Amino acid sequence: MLSVANPVVFDSALLHKYNQALPRYTSYPPATEMKESFSVRDLEASIAVGNYKQTPLSLYCHIPFCESACYFCGCNTVITRHKKVADPYLDYLEHNIIQMADKVSNRQVNQLHWGGGTPSYLTQAQVERLWNVLHQNFDFDPAAEISIEVNPRDLDREYIYFLKNLGFKRVSFGLQDFDFKVQAAVNRIQPEDMLFNAMGWLREAGFESVNVDLIYGLPYQNLATFQNTIEKTLRLDPDRIAVFNFAYVPWLKPVQKKHINPATLPGPEEKLEIFHMTIDRLTAGGYQFIGMDHFAKADDELAIAQRQGQLHRNFQGYTTQPESDLLGFGMTSISMLHDVYAQNHKGLRDFYKAMDADVLPIERGVVLSQDDILRRTVIMELMCQFELSKAAIEEKYHLSFDQDFDDYFARERQDLQALEADGLVRLTPNHIEVLPAGRLLIRNIAAVFDTYLRNKTIRQFSQSV
Repeated sequence: MLSVANPVVFDSALLHKYNQALPRYTSYPPATEMKESFSVRDLEASIAVGNYKQTPLSLYCHIPFCESACYFCGCNTVITRHKKVADPYLDYLEHNIIQMADKVSNRQVNQLHWGGGTPSYLTQAQVERLWNVLHQNFDFDPAAEISIEVNPRDLDREYIYFLKNLGFKRVSFGLQDFDFKVQAAVNRIQPEDMLFNAMGWLREAGFESVNVDLIYGLPYQNLATFQNTIEKTLRLDPDRIAVFNFAYVPWLKPVQKKHINPATLPGPEEKLEIFHMTIDRLTAGGYQFIGMDHFAKADDELAIAQRQGQLHRNFQGYTTQPESDLLGFGMTSISMLHDVYAQNHKGLRDFYKAMDADVLPIERGVVLSQDDILRRTVIMELMCQFELSKAAIEEKYHLSFDQDFDDYFARERQDLQALEADGLVRLTPNHIEVLPAGRLLIRNIAAVFDTYLRNKTIRQFSQSV
């Protein structure tokens, strides 16, 4: 077994001190800064710049449909068992893909991801139809990373082999918890045999990577039951594991208010114990802590990229792919270009209305300043590599001799020194290093460089731990 890099120190006192609502920094500025006053012309201009630079492309397709609602879910979904509703959506999605493809030239796709909702909600014919539309309109690198999210309850051996033979290379699915009582409480019943059968078929089919999601803080969970889930997850042997903190927000999610009794949720102290146990067991089991809530086997390319200082992050999470322009298709999808972020309409009707009018279905967006871009680089380096070279930032952004990194971020230095005093970071003349005690609080460290947080009185984000 390869050694696991980036050891993590679990300090309860520090976690309590710094636990606050902060962005997840899949982007900077955070998606909350996008405005409806955004002009589509800015998106088109940024695509044109990417064409000139021949920046690689990352594509995302949003499939919103699910047969039933999972009460923990915060995604933008459409709940229906009638598969035919997907056909008109695919018509509009095809239109959206062609719209964007017509604006792109001389660029290869190095990453494609289908998310949702539940992409495996689609029939084989519907999956093949969308696959063909994408490959007819974009030039794919033969080595492109192509992934899809699936629901174990949708899968059989034939469907899995169909996905593999079509060309998907990576699969992820929501495991959440093995305990039946917890599954029933969140309306996500999937027996243990189902999960192990699905994993067996995925391994047999030869996918490059299989990833699973877990959630802690769900109804009826406790330290003992979730430890059992972790042990079974280790037996399942996925390549990557995401362990998310359940956000109970009944004021935002009516389904939670209706179906989840807050008295059944584990308290804050027990949640910390669960998280502590999870980190200990996964790292002892050969998984490297990538950041926040993500783990990967030590020989996984995600872990290797982090050890080599080559990890990246975008709206699709951590990735090994080089910096690309992300184009999002379908309702609620986000496009993330070098200096522009833009989100499609979140409502199905609004998305269809824009398509009928043959206009890009953009609901809101933001144009990044040069300061935004510089700060994004700083934040992403810390989030991905757990360290930062000040000299590399100075060289990349041509900071002058009379204003070096420390001069530019003079306001932030005081906050960094406070973090250093608590043992979260080490500051040297040329580096910022995130220490083992700071790795679980990486969002707090990144937030030091977030100018948008300074004047906010209302937090729209999840807790940092």
